[in-house]
Amino acid sequence: MKISPSILFSSILLPASLSLSAAESLTDDQSLETLPSIIVTASRQAEATDDTTVATTVFTRKDIESIRPSSLPDLISRAPGIQTGQFGGRGSLASLFVRGTKSAQTLILVDGVRINGADSGAASLEALALDQIERVEIIRGPRSAIYGSDAIGGVIQIFTRSGEPGLQPRLHLGFGSNKSWERSAGISGGDEKTSFNLSLSFEDTNGIDRTTFPTTGPNTDRDAFRNNSVSLGVRHILTDDLDIGFSVLDQRGETEYDFGYQGVYPYDEFQLSTASVYSNLSINDIWDMRFDLGHVENRRFNKNDDNNKEDNFNTYRDSLALVNTISLVEGQRFIVGADGYQEQLNTDEKFSETERWNRAAFVQHKYDADKFSTEVGVRYDKNEMFGSESSWNGALTIPLDRQNDIIFSYGEGFRAPTFVDLYYPGGYANPDLQPERSKSYEVQWRSDITRATQLQASIYQTDITDAIVLDSGFRPNNIGSARIEGAELSLSHRWQDWRADVAVDFTNPEDRNSGKQLVRRAKRTLNVDLARQLGKFSVGGNWQLISRSWDNPDNTREISGYGLLNLRSGWQAADDLVFNLVVDNVFDKEYSRAFYGIFDSAPPFGSNYYPYRENGRTFMASVTWTPKL
Repeated sequence: MKISPSILFSSILLPASLSLSAAESLTDDQSLETLPSIIVTASRQAEATDDTTVATTVFTRKDIESIRPSSLPDLISRAPGIQTGQFGGRGSLASLFVRGTKSAQTLILVDGVRINGADSGAASLEALALDQIERVEIIRGPRSAIYGSDAIGGVIQIFTRSGEPGLQPRLHLGFGSNKSWERSAGISGGDEKTSFNLSLSFEDTNGIDRTTFPTTGPNTDRDAFRNNSVSLGVRHILTDDLDIGFSVLDQRGETEYDFGYQGVYPYDEFQLSTASVYSNLSINDIWDMRFDLGHVENRRFNKNDDNNKEDNFNTYRDSLALVNTISLVEGQRFIVGADGYQEQLNTDEKFSETERWNRAAFVQHKYDADKFSTEVGVRYDKNEMFGSESSWNGALTIPLDRQNDIIFSYGEGFRAPTFVDLYYPGGYANPDLQPERSKSYEVQWRSDITRATQLQASIYQTDITDAIVLDSGFRPNNIGSARIEGAELSLSHRWQDWRADVAVDFTNPEDRNSGKQLVRRAKRTLNVDLARQLGKFSVGGNWQLISRSWDNPDNTREISGYGLLNLRSGWQAADDLVFNLVVDNVFDKEYSRAFYGIFDSAPPFGSNYYPYRENGRTFMASVTWTPKL
């Protein structure tokens, strides 16, 4: 089904005319008195969210502690335009679809360090523990003109926890269904010059049997998940014009699954480690400079209990960046920068190439006037393997009045082929591959309907060409193309002790070659979150509706639509003691987000497909203690 512009506009304007109490999915921890909020990811320098030209969502630490999501994929799925999927419950591999694009087409950053793998191109979102996260910034729409490769669907940046003046220890303990445990401890603090944070967290669960195939033995056992993590961050102000800092995050654990092709009782050992060092220097009244160094290690070992065989695809990447913000005259700002990285794929497979570098320079100009604002940017990337790529973006903002803005924007994106695409041995790679490319067009409407009610609405179209698709011999080629048309609506309403948030999405993700719907992407989603504070008690609920999707390109394996209701409550027993209870999937809905195949090993060859299981009704009871020192 085609989505025409008139239908998209109707889908935006109709809900607004019905006065829905809705939201930008818990956008920030601001009260009405502290608006506007600040975002960094949109342009690689701090700016008010109202000044950005891209659609944004921000989750703060306060949001995480209020809504108590089960995982990072669960948290970000509450933002408009985002769908996530996992292959069998907590700790299983996670898929990410931002505005209909695939996992490898969204750039994921941790404290400014890109963590997308050099093998699949995707990031291990399931390995990031929520207890280590201070803030999540989500950019929807292409940002290759700022970040280069992978930013076709958008950019998601995770910031680890930070410190504030004083000294604040904290302890958290939770227990829930499937013998699930959450344990964390931390201490943060500082003074006017120096701040720090140290956090430790441990989570594990016996899990569920992730597969539904009717068999016995190892494929019917529970598939456990364990994740241990530590983070450390320090910031020091040397002078009024110079501050420096660093952050380190290390996460490692195990996740079990079924149907290992090398043996029984298969599991993955994983490690995701990032380190970043930065400095901020104010050279004079018009010139600010930021310098970043980063390192990431994304390691995964496929193992089995019954033999010593293991596979591994490990990413190592070193990066540096220099970003200058220059304000020559009032109302005009230049962002001029350069960055580069060297990445390596470490694997037991015999790849012909396992290292490459990328270097880039970019510039963006922002002009603000009373009657309109503009933004124009360009970036040039030079890559050791695929050559060069240029990316452009532009935006025009027209204020209708003090409460309403209309934004017209255009953005280009690209995704570089991975080492697996280019050099996987055995004839399953293509060293002549070119980057996937995209062009996106968007119209946004932003409105402060009242001091307590904000609206964001968008219609957009993204065309992807040179998409990398496997042919019948499992060899990748640049033969795919896709068109994604969509509309988003989000409203946020605050009234006394009430908080209401709703996000509505309509998407038509179409494979232009076949006319079929892109795999595992639903056309309609609805996310409603309602919460109220009752003195020392709080209650809330989240209702999520996902329409049907398809598990294969031919659209013959249907993933049924589903609805989930999650409830939560909290009790502030003392100033430093909070109890929480969360019940997810209250109605014990059976649903799936993907299928798995069972392949016959003897002629006639064939296969059968079965849906992965997801968690039924679960609970998590927890206590958090933050003693005052």
